[in-house]
Amino acid sequence: MEIDFRTVVVGTGFMGRVHLEALRRLGNVGALAISGLVEGEYQSVLDDDPNLDAIHICTPNALHFSMAAAALEAGKHVLCEKPLATSSADARKLITLAAKAGRRHATNHNLRYYPMVQQMRRMREDGDLGDIFIVQGTYSQDWLLYDTDWNWRINAAEGGPSRTLADIGSHWCDMAEHITGQRITSLCADLQTFHKTRNRPKGPSETFAGKTLGPQDYIVTPVNTEDFGAVVFHMGERTRGAYTASQVSAGRKNRLSIEIFGSKSSVAWDAERPDELWIGNRGANNQILLKDPSLMKPAAQSYADLPGGHSEGYDDTFKQIFRRFYQSIANPQVAPEYPRFEDGLRQLQILEAELESHQRRAWVEVSQ
Repeated sequence: MEIDFRTVVVGTGFMGRVHLEALRRLGNVGALAISGLVEGEYQSVLDDDPNLDAIHICTPNALHFSMAAAALEAGKHVLCEKPLATSSADARKLITLAAKAGRRHATNHNLRYYPMVQQMRRMREDGDLGDIFIVQGTYSQDWLLYDTDWNWRINAAEGGPSRTLADIGSHWCDMAEHITGQRITSLCADLQTFHKTRNRPKGPSETFAGKTLGPQDYIVTPVNTEDFGAVVFHMGERTRGAYTASQVSAGRKNRLSIEIFGSKSSVAWDAERPDELWIGNRGANNQILLKDPSLMKPAAQSYADLPGGHSEGYDDTFKQIFRRFYQSIANPQVAPEYPRFEDGLRQLQILEAELESHQRRAWVEVSQ
C-alpha cells in the first residue's frame, strides 16, 4: 500500500511500541520511533523534516504539554497519550494552539473503540436502555501491588499530581460519559496510598514489567501519588454513579468494568472479556451478546473489522482511533470521530475535582 502519511512516535516504552504496531497495521502510514527523553533530538525532527505530517506523543506525562505545543507550532498534527497535560490550564493552552495552527488533534482515549463499547453507546442512543439511572464500575489492575514494583508514573514530577485516577480512572470516566452521553457534574472522592515508600530500582523499569531484582538493586523512595481511588458522582439532577480505580488489586490484570442501568434495560461490559456484552432485563431473560458485526447496531459495525468468533482486543482499539485520525487529516471535511484535546481537557477537569474533593473531604462541582 502506498504511504500517505509520515509520522513519528515519540517515546519507545510500552505505549510507544503499541502505537507503532497499530500504525503499521494501517498500511498507509510510515512511522518512525524516537526516544522522547532527549528534547534536542525531538526538536531537531520537527525542524529538519518538513514532510512530517503528525506526531504521536507517548512520553511521561510531564512532557506532554511542551512536546504537543512544539509540534503544533511546527505545523504538525498531534495525537497525544492521556492525560493530555498535567493541568487543565495547560490543556486549554494546547486547544488554543491547535485552533491557531489549524491542525488535527487527538487525546488517546482508545478504550472507547472496543466494538462492544460502541454497541452500548448505540443502544443508549436508540433508546434501548431508557432513561439512565445508575452508572457504576471499576478499573482495577495489580501491576503495582508490591512495594518493589516501580514505574515513572509513581513519581509526581514525571506523571503529575495523580497516578491511578489520571492513568486509568480517566479512561473509566471518559467511557462513562461517552456511552451515556451525559457529563459528570459533581463528585466526592477518596484516595489512598497504601505504599508510603517503594523500593525504586537503580536501573530503568518499564510499565507492566516483572521484577527480578535483589535488595541491593533498590533505593527506598517516598511515594506521593495514589494507589487507589473511590469516587461517587452525579450526572445532572437524576443519574447517579460510583467507580473505583486501583493499581494494587491482586489478580486483576486490566479490568475496566462498567455497568449502566436504565429504566428499560441494563448493559455491563468487562475489558478482560471484551467480546461479551451482558444485557439485563426485568421482564425477560438476560442475554450475553457475543461480538458479531452482523448482529450489532449499524452505527457500531464499523468498529469491528473481523467477523463473529474472531476476537478483537486492546491493540485493535488503537488501530480504530488511528484510522479515523488519519482519515480526518486526509479529508478536512470529515468531522473528527475521535476524542480531541477538548476531551483531554474534560478528563483533567474531572481529575482536578477529584483531587480537590479528596483534599477538602467534600463534594465538589466539576467544571463544565
